[in-house]
Amino acid sequence: MTVTPLAAPAAPPWPAAEFEERLRTVARERYHDRHPFNIRMHRGELDADELRRWIVNRFHYQRHIPVKDALILAKLDSSRLRRLWVRRIQDHDGRAEGEGGIERWLRLGEAAGLDRSRLLSGAEVLPGVRLAVDGYVNFCRLRDGLEAVAASLTELSAPGIMLTRVEAFERHYPWIDRAGLEYFRTRVAQGRTDSQEALGMVLAWARTRTDQERALAALTFKCEVLWSLLDAVDRAGGGRDGDSGPLGPAGGGARP
Repeated sequence: MTVTPLAAPAAPPWPAAEFEERLRTVARERYHDRHPFNIRMHRGELDADELRRWIVNRFHYQRHIPVKDALILAKLDSSRLRRLWVRRIQDHDGRAEGEGGIERWLRLGEAAGLDRSRLLSGAEVLPGVRLAVDGYVNFCRLRDGLEAVAASLTELSAPGIMLTRVEAFERHYPWIDRAGLEYFRTRVAQGRTDSQEALGMVLAWARTRTDQERALAALTFKCEVLWSLLDAVDRAGGGRDGDSGPLGPAGGGARP
């Protein structure tokens, strides 16, 4: 007689406070502020070509933010949540021509000596950057609402890096017109609002350990997208440190 072993009981969900701290730990420890390229940027060690290369390639990510948010919007099943999320699209696309985060990034490029047509053409976007951005957009297209929203929780760390960036640009890169830094200044308050709203949604939706682990994996994936984008930019400039992941060589360390 063959005895079929009983399946192990599912692990209980973490308490909400512990789950939230796990999310915050991923956002803190795996965020791209630790990437060697960002560290050099904030120390004032980039030359003009390196900084412009980053601005051009990061714009490819910026212009796809409202695209991924539209994909997430379509997954939300209440008018209240859709009204909340549509604001993100308006923050980046603006409510009228000449407004919004994408426009402010174009002005950053102009302040750094880049014609906006150069950014809009996309001709200089690196293959690794295209791959990273496509991966994130497709993640938001194919995964459910919990995972797509959880991936956005890199916003938990965004206000800090924006404040650091404004200070670094003003101190180390005076050749960039300070008016061009408005994108970073605006994203401090927006990032705080966005992250708290998304965090509330994830905490409400992830009621099982399986769902909590899926949310953590989604946030880890998003951190890896941002890290990979900087790897591509760093290698294009001959950087030798870009292969190290957020927790060591080759992205060392297990997923949370």
